[in-house]
Order: sequence, then structure tokens, then C-alpha cells
Amino acid sequence: DLHGIDVSNGTRLVGKLESLGPCSSVKDRLGRSMIDDAEAKGLITPGKTVLVEPTSGNTGIALAFIARERGYKCILTMPETMSVERRMMLLSLGCEVVLTPKETAVPGALAKAKEIIDGLDGNGFMLQQFENEANPKIHRETTGPEIWRDTDGQIDIFVSGIGTGGTISGVSQCIKGSEKYGVPPLKPDLQVVAVEPREQMLVTEAKGGVRGDNQGPHRIQGMGAGLVPKVLDLDVIDEVLPVHSNDAEKMASELWMIGLPVGVSAGAIVNAAVQVCARPESAGKLAVAVIPSFGERYFTHPMFAEIKESAEALQKQPLPEPFDNTEYGFATARG
Repeated sequence: DLHGIDVSNGTRLVGKLESLGPCSSVKDRLGRSMIDDAEAKGLITPGKTVLVEPTSGNTGIALAFIARERGYKCILTMPETMSVERRMMLLSLGCEVVLTPKETAVPGALAKAKEIIDGLDGNGFMLQQFENEANPKIHRETTGPEIWRDTDGQIDIFVSGIGTGGTISGVSQCIKGSEKYGVPPLKPDLQVVAVEPREQMLVTEAKGGVRGDNQGPHRIQGMGAGLVPKVLDLDVIDEVLPVHSNDAEKMASELWMIGLPVGVSAGAIVNAAVQVCARPESAGKLAVAVIPSFGERYFTHPMFAEIKESAEALQKQPLPEPFDNTEYGFATARG
């Protein structure tokens, strides 16, 4: 029994570890897919085109990774609330990083990216992850089939966060089927649960629900971009579960303590998945929750503040004989 899940009745919750990608996030697929697509269409040219993109971090890292390998200059705009680790990754990959006010979320970063492109004399190009059809396409073609294969087709419930909307749309279209994209259904009754911050319930509203009180900034990096993405297929979503930043952080910490280093978005997704699995109607079902990224990227996030203080407060300890500890700054030979 874990968080109300009665495992004795066969209910199972497993994670899809997208943190195993080359740059440790689900957005690695997206970065390559969008650049491949733009190159195939003749829209961008290595050594000439400057890629400019608004990002909450992980898409930017994926784009920076591919851009560096293929010879593109890359300029990324992102809200100031994104972790220092993400900024360092981007700078280490040779990107130019431009921060925007946290209050404007991704729409502010988008406006700044457009301004930058306007000043590049026609050489700038925005891949537009929130609108680019290459986004859900890569998940229809790779992530969805992987989940279907690895669960032996036994998946009943799919739980994913909404950042760009590509993962939940593409995977669900693959398994539920999509007439629009010519995809035959594998399991049309798959239950799809979307997760968004309780502090920013835009998808809930788009699905006909009501936004809660105290809407505004949140701490779940990679989700709740402040807009409803154009690539998000609202029709495949059966339910939207909002999760508060506090609950996401608590669950992320619990996952760390069982040996699964994750970010805050994974905490939100697993929190929602646990809620669904605890329902009586989920008895005997298999749920798959997306684990979007590796947790080491979030050490400057507020949820790690106490641990950071403890790490910085650690002091060296004296060594046993035959070491003379006065040589290492201690008052006596024995410390």
C-alpha cells in the first residue's frame, strides 16, 4: 500500500524514464525532430541560420546540443525563474541565453525571441516548439511505440504533464489512434490524464473546467507555460489533474528517497498518477507516468534549499593515525 494504492489488486504504476536521453530529458527527441524537419524542408542552413527559441530550459538544451553538432548559432530566451543548472548547460553548449521577467512566463520569452529575430536581417529562424507539428510527430513515431512495446500492450492509463503538449498528444495519438494522422488505434479506450500546475489551470479551462483561486506563477519547471499550446490535442485528453507546486515538490523528494532522481515536473506527474491509481476503478490496471528529466538539473530549485544549506555546512573531519592532523588545519595531531 503506497499513498492509498492497493497493489494487492494488481494496480501497477510504472515510469517512462525520459531522463535516459543524451541530454537527460524528454525534449531531446523534440530538439532533433524539429531541426531534422526544418532541414528537410530547406528552412534552415548550417553556418548561416541563427536558431532563436523561447524555452523553459530542456527544449533549449536539446536544441543547443543538436545546434552545436550541426553548426548553428543558437539564441535562447527563457523566464528568469529557470534553474541555474539549465542556464549553465546552455552556456556550456555555446548558446546565448536571454532571460525574461518571470511574471510573463513563456509568452514573455516568446515576445523577446521575436524581437531578436527581427534584428537578424532575415537570418533568424524560430522552430516554435508550441506550434511545430514535428513535436507530437516524434512522440507518435517513437515514444508511443516504445511505451506500447515495453508494456506488452497492457497500458491502461497514461499520465503526462503539459509543457509544449507534444508528449501527451503524440503518445495518445499513437495508442488511441488518430484519423487525422492516419494512425490506426491500438487501444482506443486508453485513459489519458494530463497534469498541469494548480496555480495555472489553463488546460483545465480549455477543456471546459473552471480555473481555481490564486492563479499565477508556480514552481513546476517545464510545465504550465502560461499558454495552451497549439500542438496540444485536447480531444485525446480524458481528464486534467491540477497539482500544486508544494505537492509536486513533496512527491519529487519522496522519489529521490526511493532512489529515483527526478525534477519537480516528475513529482507533479507522479502525484497525479498516484491519485488516479488509488481510485477503486483503477484496480488491476497498469498506469504509465512520464518521468521527463533527471533531477540533478534542479539543485538550485527552492525544493533543494535545505539540502543545499546542509551540504555547504559540512566540515572536514580529522583523520586517524598515522596522519598528523595539524598539517591539515586542525589544532592537534588527533584533531
